[in-house]
Amino acid sequence: MAIKAIRHTGIVVSDMQASLRFYRDLLGMEVWADFKDDSQMVQDVTGVAGANLWMIKLKAADGVSIELLQYLSHPQPVPLPRQACDVGCNHVALQVDDLDALHEKLVAEGIEFNVAPTISSEGFAKITYCRDPEGVLVELVEILTQ
Repeated sequence: MAIKAIRHTGIVVSDMQASLRFYRDLLGMEVWADFKDDSQMVQDVTGVAGANLWMIKLKAADGVSIELLQYLSHPQPVPLPRQACDVGCNHVALQVDDLDALHEKLVAEGIEFNVAPTISSEGFAKITYCRDPEGVLVELVEILTQ
């Protein structure tokens, strides 16, 4: 048995509306599912007793998804931001068509970046990092050559 595909990346959020504004409104991802679930199944799968989740699934043009999950039953404050060098699941990388234009749009909306779009060491991509409203590192990548 082998992995067939990557289905989605799940991001737990404290403020669904702020995260929707970032991923849907600013980055242009499309919502394809929006539902709440407090079933025994979701409690068993997550291992969170009494879990009541609000889930919104967004997809990119290629169909790959990000799943935003807000635990309505277990609200928590946003943790301190992780550094890029911290061990563990660290960032989400999203491929874009025109990184310079997107960077300009996001800066105008108050999104902070580590650096302006920069050519990668290998020279095949332009990249930069920012953070979503929950502090998750988001790498934005424009492929320059194939």
